[in-house]
Parts: sequence; C-alpha cells; structure tokens
Amino acid sequence: MRRSAGFTAAVCALVAWAAPAAPLARGDVYVALGSSYAAGPGIVPVVQGSPARCARSQLNYPHQLAQLRGLQLIDASCSGATTAHLLGPWNELPPQLDALTADARLVTVTIGGNDLAYMGSLMGASACAAAAPCNAVKQPTEQDYAALGQRLARIAAEVHRRSPEAQLVFVDYFTVLPSQGGCAAAPLQAADASSLRAIAARLAQLTATAAREGGALLLPLAALSTDHGVCAAQPWLNGFQRPPGDVPFAAYHPTSAGMAAAASALDALLPRQH
Repeated sequence: MRRSAGFTAAVCALVAWAAPAAPLARGDVYVALGSSYAAGPGIVPVVQGSPARCARSQLNYPHQLAQLRGLQLIDASCSGATTAHLLGPWNELPPQLDALTADARLVTVTIGGNDLAYMGSLMGASACAAAAPCNAVKQPTEQDYAALGQRLARIAAEVHRRSPEAQLVFVDYFTVLPSQGGCAAAPLQAADASSLRAIAARLAQLTATAAREGGALLLPLAALSTDHGVCAAQPWLNGFQRPPGDVPFAAYHPTSAGMAAAASALDALLPRQH
C-alpha cells in the first residue's frame, strides 16, 4: 500500500492527542507483541522456526514495517494470545513481554480481542446463522471490560520498564463488520451482528484509553479500516467462507493487503529522521 499525503494526514489526525515519538534509525530494534491480528494466520510464508500454533507470517504488519524502515525485528506475536500470554507464560511459550530488550526503540501491541472472546463469538455466530438464534455471542461483562483495561495498563507499564527507550504503539483491531447491514461474507443474524459491533467498539475504546494513559501512541486501525471490512469492495480481511482450493485461509482475519495497509499506516504515524 503506497503512502499518500492524504493517508498520512488521516493517520495523524486520528492520533493528534498522542505524545510525539522519537525518530527511528535503520537497524533499530523493534519488538512486536500481540494476537492473530498481529501474527497473520493464513498468510504465507510463515516465519521459519516459529511456533506452528502461532501461525506467524513473514508478511504480517510487523515484518512489513520492519522492511519499510530497515528495523531489526523481534516478532513474538502469536495467534490465540490474550493479555495473560503477554504478561505470563502460555504452556511452552514464555511471556511475550520477555521478548523486550533494553535497547528496543519501537514496541507494537495488538491484543485484547481474545480476552473478550470476540473472534470466537464472530465465528460461532456465523457458523450457526442459518439456524434459529443459537446464542453464540459470548457477552463480556463490565467486569471483563474493566479487567482487560487493567491488564492493558500493566502491559504498557511493563514495556516502559523493560524497554525505557522504546516508543510504544498500541495497534487496535481491524473493523470486520459494516456499521449496519451485512453481506454473504459475514453470514450473521442481525442481533448477533449488533452485539459483535458493540464488543468491537468497546475493545477499540479500551485500547485507546490504554494508549492515552500509558504514554503510548495509538494506531486506530478500527477507524482507518471502516471502509475495508469484509463486506467492502476492497476488503482488508477474509470473509467467513473458505475460498475454493486448498489455500491457506483464516476466516475474519487480515489479508496480506490488510497487513500492508497497517504497516503503511504505522510508517505514516512514526516520524523519520531528516
């Protein structure tokens, strides 16, 4: 995705409240943390030697940004991860925060959707949409939202403690569904779609709060991708149905084009050396 002046202005306008970031130099260390919307499941090729269940793509937004900026990438993102898996171990995997280094200059975080069962609910509701209401959407409680906000704040504090010279950027989740209505790519009952939009909106709100209160920048992909959901003419995500053929695929997850858009938006957000 080629960066235009208009795109750059749109990105900067959406994060005008954020503290300025120090310019990055080629060779600086960049640590990427997060769940599948950072890891890139279904996008080949995968990172050789990475845990198979993480489905970490060489074309995810961390890799594409690292290539754009000539950064030294440490990618700890993993599909299915929750905030607990950044803060603590996940079976055989160490805490993602352990990937942080004292000399890191950039840290990106995309996390929280799995804490709210957002993706599981989206897929479950799509699978049973043709039947009678099946209550596939797991509704988070106010306690769930509050706990997620607290863990996001802990993550921000840990990043600053372990990588004091790094610019922290929270990258929120792509918008999946249109603001109203639906399409064949997202076979959902109207009530389920409404519930899922509400969960996505709260997740974006919590991420923005964590960035604002945690001394971080925010890349608001939810806002930047409103015209590129699964029902759009130029979607940045896969729909629910697997396409014909034996091809890698992850329903309701970003495509390589979506990841390129995210990398371009990050590139626009982060200042350059003059």
